[in-house]
Amino acid sequence: MKTLYIIRHAKSSWEFDLDDHKRPLNNRGLKDADLIGKELKNLINSIDKVISSDAERAKSTARIILNNLEVHDAIFSLESKLYDFNGHQVIEVIKNCDDKVHALMIFGHNHAFTSIANLYGSEMIDNLPTAGVIGIQFDIDSWKDIGVGKNILTLFPKDLR
Repeated sequence: MKTLYIIRHAKSSWEFDLDDHKRPLNNRGLKDADLIGKELKNLINSIDKVISSDAERAKSTARIILNNLEVHDAIFSLESKLYDFNGHQVIEVIKNCDDKVHALMIFGHNHAFTSIANLYGSEMIDNLPTAGVIGIQFDIDSWKDIGVGKNILTLFPKDLR
């Protein structure tokens, strides 16, 4: 059994003239990430591996949520392939995950994350909003065998405000 948690980065700021990769979270993004992290602490038992896009807004979202979950830094890594908007590289990262990992949490970007949630989930969504979370469980032993799973969690910041 494998579980995948897909988390889109929280709302980012366009206030500064920065490269897209370096855009920080705005105030709403900081609050939403914290709100989601506090709620996930009550909903998720354990995480074996966390991988985030190396974009600033994704890294910051991950750090805030992981701080709430009290996840150890040793299971956290950055992956430039998650800075992907169509999803092909994201799928490659998931399929290449070590099979010792049963619960994988990834942080990244749309449109890739909405597409992946719809490709692998049992419930369709129109859009994975910023700081939104989709959890999908798969009846598999190897990440290479990932196919359609069962949605076990849908959590959006607007549901908590």
